[in-house]
Amino acid sequence: MDKYYYTIGEVSNLLAVKPHVIRYWETEFTFLRPKKKGGRIRKFSESHIEMLKKIKNLLYTQKFTIEGARQKLKQERDLIHTIAEDAKPEQLSLDLGLSSEQTNCASILAEVRSELCKLKKLCNQYNRK
Repeated sequence: MDKYYYTIGEVSNLLAVKPHVIRYWETEFTFLRPKKKGGRIRKFSESHIEMLKKIKNLLYTQKFTIEGARQKLKQERDLIHTIAEDAKPEQLSLDLGLSSEQTNCASILAEVRSELCKLKKLCNQYNRK
C-alpha cells in the first residue's frame, strides 16, 4: 500500500466487502475509528485496513460471531500489552544472547515501550470522550 489514508470505497474494494458492511463493523468494534474529514468522509489508515482484514477473516473464514470476534481481538490486544509490559531486559539478553551493552539498550527500550503504552492508554481514553 502506498497511501497514508484510504476512502471507504477504496477499502471496500481492497477487502471485497460492501461499504455498509465496513460502516457496520465500525459500530460493533469500538476500537475501529477512522478519521473523518469534515465529519463525513472516512479516512482509513493501513492499520485500520489490517484490523478490518482480521475482522473479515474472523467473521467470514473462521465463522466467529460479532461478539466472538470482538472477544478474540480483545484477547490478542491484551496479550500484546501483557508481553510488552512484562518483558524484562534480562529475559531479552538470555533469549537473544545480547551483550551487557545491548542489555542496557534493551532496558531503555523497555522503559520507553512502557511509557508509550501508558501514553496510548491515555490517548484511547481521551479519544473515547
